[in-house]
Amino acid sequence: MLKAVIFDMDGVLVDSEIVYLKQDLEFARTKNPEVTLEELYGMVGSSRKDAWTCMERAVHNGQTWQELRSEFYQGRNLCDVVDYRAAFRREVPAILSELQSMGLRLAVASSTMLNIVEQVLEMNGIRPFFELVVSGEQFKRSKPDPEIYLYTCRTLGLPADECLAIEDSTFGVTAASRAGMRIAALIDRRFDFDQSLADWRMEKLTEIPGIARQLTAAQDERSDKL
Repeated sequence: MLKAVIFDMDGVLVDSEIVYLKQDLEFARTKNPEVTLEELYGMVGSSRKDAWTCMERAVHNGQTWQELRSEFYQGRNLCDVVDYRAAFRREVPAILSELQSMGLRLAVASSTMLNIVEQVLEMNGIRPFFELVVSGEQFKRSKPDPEIYLYTCRTLGLPADECLAIEDSTFGVTAASRAGMRIAALIDRRFDFDQSLADWRMEKLTEIPGIARQLTAAQDERSDKL
């Protein structure tokens, strides 16, 4: 039975991935002018270590991923350099409200730093919808490792198969699949994401309530047969 919907943030609630990548590319080219945007696609939706290891491989200048990340963030706050209000998907509040009206619990499980996630949710007026917000920085490994989703489900007190993950990236979909969740993946043709493990692939987020109703109806049908 579906009892909760757990959202990724970047690429789902906010269309921020392309903004991040352009900033990453600008930084990478100060180290190696030959770096291409495609070489940095592995940073999308991944944990801090995995993302910056991708950067380390791309620039290949002798600096470690820790050194590169530290230099990138020195004196920089993402909320100051990324317009999260402009990147916010305007349909989200209505979707969240509809899901809540269906009696579903809502949470966020994002690879992004917790303070940034909280700021983004607050500035766009959707923080009150979520009873739980979890960040990949709380774990040794985030997506595609399933621990972030297993922890989120466990904290909600729900088995994974009663939770629907809303994802976009290869890493996010893989993490949710490994956790044993149902998955609805938002299609993004700008990136070569592998969403083959998702149960649904959505053109628009507005498809989420219909998927939730489909899962609920399927459960009701099984109950009637019993």
